[in-house]
Amino acid sequence: MARTAVVAGVGPGLGASLARRFVDEGCQVALFAREGDYVDVLAEELGDAAIAVRTDVANPEAVREGFDAVRDAFGPVDVLVNHASGGAWKGVRDISVDEFDHALDVCARGALLCSQEAVEDMLDGDGGTIIFTGATSAVRGRDGAVGFSAGKFAARGMAESMARELGPEGVHVAHVVIDGGIRPPDVADRDADTYLDPDSIADTYWHLVEQDRSSWTLECDVRPHVEDF
Repeated sequence: MARTAVVAGVGPGLGASLARRFVDEGCQVALFAREGDYVDVLAEELGDAAIAVRTDVANPEAVREGFDAVRDAFGPVDVLVNHASGGAWKGVRDISVDEFDHALDVCARGALLCSQEAVEDMLDGDGGTIIFTGATSAVRGRDGAVGFSAGKFAARGMAESMARELGPEGVHVAHVVIDGGIRPPDVADRDADTYLDPDSIADTYWHLVEQDRSSWTLECDVRPHVEDF
């Protein structure tokens, strides 16, 4: 049977590459995004194997309704990618409490809410996979990004805790550190080597989904191959 995957936080970069790769591998994919027409266009491009779901991942009711829509369309969830992130690029003296809360809401609260919904399906079935998209800021805080760093540190801690809790129950939880910039769609070919290829990163995510449980990866990092990195 086809796996059902949810990519929570889809835009024209890595989120889109993940959706395309999962569909190419025979999955049915739900594209979660808070706003914008992009996911509607992408779902249409991907055909009957994809649906766009407008979802605010920080809102419990919206997340619950989003997962209900996925189950109605495709059945129980087998794979979840917690890919949504946000945060004002400000330091401790400039960031407001609301901006800080927003970073935690999207990066950590959203991942918690989506994971809680997905785990219920996985524990009732044949297990599953939950992948967190991390960043360099998840392992070493970035100057001038106190909210984003806090949110990514929180998500990394959640991933490690969930891996130990859910691994014995057949749910693989992994955290991917994106240690570099992801190539935007409009970057010239001559500059491409300084960026990570989103399609290649998607290969890594699919490898995590396919791993045998005897050798599950908890954390991996991906980085561009440049001499001075």
